[in-house]
Amino acid sequence: MSKELKVTKAIIFSAGLGTRFKPWTDKHPKALAMVNGKSLLQRNIEYLQSYGVTDVIVNVHHFAAQIEAAVKENNGWGSNVMISDERQNVLETGGGLLHAKSLFTPGQRFISCNVDILTDLDIYKLLLYHDLHRPLITFGVTNRTSSRNLLFNENMRLCGWRNNKTGEEKIALSGNHLQSFAYSCVVVFEYEIFHLMKSHGFAHKFSLIDVYLKLAKEQTILGYNHSGDRLVDVGKPESVSIAEAQFQ
Repeated sequence: MSKELKVTKAIIFSAGLGTRFKPWTDKHPKALAMVNGKSLLQRNIEYLQSYGVTDVIVNVHHFAAQIEAAVKENNGWGSNVMISDERQNVLETGGGLLHAKSLFTPGQRFISCNVDILTDLDIYKLLLYHDLHRPLITFGVTNRTSSRNLLFNENMRLCGWRNNKTGEEKIALSGNHLQSFAYSCVVVFEYEIFHLMKSHGFAHKFSLIDVYLKLAKEQTILGYNHSGDRLVDVGKPESVSIAEAQFQ
């Protein structure tokens, strides 16, 4: 497979309050929590670098100055890091993406990932899958246990969402025998997403999951099953030891 990467920019969502990661987040941003001597932010920047993505947008809110200082002190860990400032209001993933629109290159696809997710999902394979099927959005999913799942038909087209704790479902497309997978937070977007978010009334603070469910009926949004790859949600302090066992 050719490793000619057809994406040049990425955004790492790093603005969250990290309430599940207390007490660290009482004085620091979760993005700077350490796993085997490297911060979550550094690890995600280096992950993207390994696939040739060196123009990286980082959105900031909680202890934003600490993230900016770390980026400056480390020269972006070898990448060109651009800051999307959300100091006034944290905008969630969807609002954060829309807020950063001016930092992306018009007409060019891009990648997003979450700072608290560590994975070895192969971005080249994700892009190959995206190129093959030509959807608006492709994101990684696995069959791991999760409190919430996305629902897909037999072609891995997104059809809905389920809260496994409450049983609540949101169905965008009806289908028989829908498959459930957990969201990996590594996503390929076509630039058209910005126009579609605005045309569907999305503004200010909103989740990307809400965008997916709103657009899924009329746009092809695909899941890429990479079950078997390493993936750790470093959402709580106790998950650091799990991450350290898998990511050196």
